[in-house]
Amino acid sequence: MPDAIILGIESSCDETGAAVVRSGQEILSNVVASQIATHQPYGGIVPELASREHLRAIVPVVRQALAEAGHSYQSIDAIAVTQGPGLAGALLVGISFAKALAFALDKPLIAVNHLEGHVHAVLLEHRQAGGVELQFPVLALVVSGGHTHLYLARAKGDLWSYENIGHTRDDAAGEAFDKVAKLLGLGYPGGPIIDRLAPHGDPRAVKFQIVQIKHRDRKDKEKDRSPSASTEAPRPHFDFSYSGIKTAVLRYVETEQLAPSIEMRRRALAELIATKHTQPALEDYLRLCDRQTLDLVASFQRAIVSDLATKTLAAAREYDAGTLFVSGGVAANQELRTTFQREAEMQGLPVFFPSRKLSTDNAAMIAAAAFPKLLRGQFVEMDFSAEAGMALR
Repeated sequence: MPDAIILGIESSCDETGAAVVRSGQEILSNVVASQIATHQPYGGIVPELASREHLRAIVPVVRQALAEAGHSYQSIDAIAVTQGPGLAGALLVGISFAKALAFALDKPLIAVNHLEGHVHAVLLEHRQAGGVELQFPVLALVVSGGHTHLYLARAKGDLWSYENIGHTRDDAAGEAFDKVAKLLGLGYPGGPIIDRLAPHGDPRAVKFQIVQIKHRDRKDKEKDRSPSASTEAPRPHFDFSYSGIKTAVLRYVETEQLAPSIEMRRRALAELIATKHTQPALEDYLRLCDRQTLDLVASFQRAIVSDLATKTLAAAREYDAGTLFVSGGVAANQELRTTFQREAEMQGLPVFFPSRKLSTDNAAMIAAAAFPKLLRGQFVEMDFSAEAGMALR
């Protein structure tokens, strides 16, 4: 089926997505309904509210994706949906709708791992551009609000297999961005706001130490001791930890007595949003942030980006990676892109990012990841369910 049309559905967190993709590489439509306005008053995602918003959005979003693609329910060849990882309630909305469609239309149903979707966001655009042949193994950093993972990927025909060689022990990088932005009264989502403000501060002003993990995760050690484990010495893992820097920012705020200015900024931004019914402009944030706050933001971002790049490129050297992928919502961060491009080039390592539109959660990446499974007939039965902690293998 060389010209397969796949309808993708994504509802793992706070964005309802539907897309129509031809043969895993041509995006015919890609519709995303954001929930930022719903979660903004709380400074983060409220799972129950996310599920309710998915229920409201799923039907119109799918209809819009089909209409923009010039397709109907009957003209698609298969339906792909995110099975996990993610918020259980949110995942179940997309899965239930996809099951109903597949049953009513008698179409094949394909379950996709959300993390593999982020990898295929890079692959999709690489193929669209007619890029050079990739050198394996591919090292993929998936970094977002819920994930900070390093995968060593190898190709087996059309399908890829993944070995996890690093993950966060606590907060994901994107989660740290959002929590620090909330702490500083900058609003939600915090990552894009910090990215825009950081160039206006001095990244050397505040010295932050990122935790350097020297021992392996307990789960990894248990795998090494299992009867099926290889007798070869275990290769190093490159794990991340960002709860410490979040605490360091809190201590800085307390030591420097920044609470009054933070509260004033929080109220001013809330009033702006309430009156203008839109996100504040960069000029609004700059007007409400003093030099000390801008320096703090710049220093925080530099520490996170530096740690991600240092550990990822060290892993690339250790595992002799031929290509580097950086994907996920945090991959839209400008300083992160610039740093990885510079450092990877010095190492002679090709690095690829998805476009900013495909960096955040979307259904086009889910449909793209489903295409190799469609070719191999890897469909799921109607009794499959959401896996909130689903691993990628």
